[in-house]
Amino acid sequence: MIEIKTITAEQVLPIRHQVLWPHFPPEHSKVTGDEDALHVGAYKDQKLVCVASVFREGNSARLRKFATLPSYQGVGIGSQVIEHILTIVKQEGGETFWCDARESAFGFYQRFGMTTIGETFYKEDIPYKKMSVALSSRSD
Repeated sequence: MIEIKTITAEQVLPIRHQVLWPHFPPEHSKVTGDEDALHVGAYKDQKLVCVASVFREGNSARLRKFATLPSYQGVGIGSQVIEHILTIVKQEGGETFWCDARESAFGFYQRFGMTTIGETFYKEDIPYKKMSVALSSRSD
């Protein structure tokens, strides 16, 4: 069973670093505004295995630094985390949910009704596009 709950900025950093930017120093995984963001963690057998951070900007919410430990990827944990976050954002009056998505993850985000916006851009040679969904258009 997966337990999803709010966690601290400090708790997300080890998984962010290990999964997203392991070849950089751990500080590279920090984000300006972490202290004010919503951080969510998924636990499997009391072990933190997936983290995500949500930064609110007016009526929109931006997903940043979403990471699942490799041995726990592909089994639905990330999907449960996104659904949990979408529920919170909608309950709090959020109208738009968006992220800068790695090209390799487009299919994952499309399952939540997200569509690509704009041109491809690169972060450290990794291709990304902005993806977004209007929460009022989602049927939960």
